[in-house]
Amino acid sequence: MRMRELDLRGSDPAAAPPRSTVTAVLEDAEHVLVRGPVPALAAALAALWKAGRLPAVSLGWDPADDPASRGLARDLGIGAADGERELGLVRDDHGGVLLQHGRLAATADPAPSRFRRPARFGAQAHHDDARVADGEVSRLEVRPDRSTPDTLSVAVVTVPLRPARRSTGRVLQVACDPARVWRDGVLLDRPVSRWTWYADDRVRWRLRP
Repeated sequence: MRMRELDLRGSDPAAAPPRSTVTAVLEDAEHVLVRGPVPALAAALAALWKAGRLPAVSLGWDPADDPASRGLARDLGIGAADGERELGLVRDDHGGVLLQHGRLAATADPAPSRFRRPARFGAQAHHDDARVADGEVSRLEVRPDRSTPDTLSVAVVTVPLRPARRSTGRVLQVACDPARVWRDGVLLDRPVSRWTWYADDRVRWRLRP
């Protein structure tokens, strides 16, 4: 078995690694050990999927020591689970992969001050067949639901301090005023007016603890 190591320890957990760095390691691998934060693992999965090699390559992950990495490692059972497992994959219509947390918001500020009301933006969103947003919202939060295969958990926040509208389903489709997108803590480099996240039930990836 051809084993390769993608060592991105010390990389910024809020930045995606260079594509060339990732693809060079994955080119002929049959097993890849990814070392680094959540975006490093997401970049490896996205590159393997685009190359059509995702089913053929197993991955191991040595997580970084930031809060997001620790949280995902706990969710995936890193260090606790035995044996190789097949896991579902959440993708978007811009070629990305979502492992832990996605967000759409009006501005590029990931954490508005508690003394300043966050900006709102107009959005219409459907989660499967249910309309979950139709009007101004503060943000939409998306997470893979690991308790149910091929499922997304969505929270729509209309006004701060009010309860979020929550739903579960496979596909979230959003049409909106120009908004900013985060994938696993990484800010997309441009605003979007349409976005889709979906749990792709045709795709599995193999995690080897």
